[in-house]
Amino acid sequence: MRRRLSYLICVMCVVLGFVACAEAEAELKLGFYDKTCPKAETIIADYVKKHIPNAPTVAATLLRTHFHDCFVRGCDASILINSTKNNEAEKDSAPDVTLRGYDFIDRVKSLVEEECPGVVSCADIIALVARDAVGVIGGPYWEVPTGRRDGRISNKTEALNEIPGPQFNFSRLKASFASKGLDLKDLAVLSGAHTIGIAHCNSFNKRLYNFSGKGDNVLDEDPSLDPFYAANLRKNKCKTPTDNTSIAEMDPGSFLTFDIDYYRNLLKRRGLFQSDAALLTNSVTKSYVVELLDGPLETFFKEFAVSMVKMGKIQVKTGTEGEIRKNCAVINS
Repeated sequence: MRRRLSYLICVMCVVLGFVACAEAEAELKLGFYDKTCPKAETIIADYVKKHIPNAPTVAATLLRTHFHDCFVRGCDASILINSTKNNEAEKDSAPDVTLRGYDFIDRVKSLVEEECPGVVSCADIIALVARDAVGVIGGPYWEVPTGRRDGRISNKTEALNEIPGPQFNFSRLKASFASKGLDLKDLAVLSGAHTIGIAHCNSFNKRLYNFSGKGDNVLDEDPSLDPFYAANLRKNKCKTPTDNTSIAEMDPGSFLTFDIDYYRNLLKRRGLFQSDAALLTNSVTKSYVVELLDGPLETFFKEFAVSMVKMGKIQVKTGTEGEIRKNCAVINS
């Protein structure tokens, strides 16, 4: 009898847990601020439309910020919190030190705070500016359900452990995405974000020099990388094995345009990262790459939008969880 009672209690806990998760997701909805701050999304969109044309490269970093934020403790703006003397925060981790655009988000937040103090979360602002910035540079539009609340914890080590790195092979990518509820289609589609933006040489230099780890031999390059592309990178971008500051476009020729050229380059073995090349080592993700490239641009846009909405719901805090930060970089006192 006691064992049966224990079993029933466990079942109820599981059921209630699922109910709680469903309720949390249900609290994300379109137009969440329609009554509490009806001008919020317009204020955000107007600011993005005004400033991104003057700095189009910021669109990529805003999108990357959203991605990195969601992969650590969910989409809770923990990536925006500053380090303190007692805590090293996410933004100071290796995957995040090259992110820019924090001041852009801060300016958006200040405008929204002027309109509706203490109402709109930094987490929702990240999601909205990422969507709007992609749209300004000609990318897809997707509906962003809102209602996220801001987290109070930001940890450098967690960012190092949770954010998928440019050196990841397929197995590590699959496990990383699966741990966040994302499948192989999401992996292939969201990797298409590399159609915009730049990367520092230290994120892919090993593919050009000393790939086997046996020594700094200039010819010791990643065999999965097109040799002509590798030679061009060594000649014009990353001229030494220790270059940590130079940059290269992730999608040469159209890195400011949201298109499908990333997939075209990928099939030519010209994906910049090992994680890009890894998509071709699995039959499922490779088939998605081929399908996206063979189809119209609108198909990629549609699939990207679906995966972005899905990603934007990872472990969100809603209801009474977390807080609404007054300053995105500082936890409320």
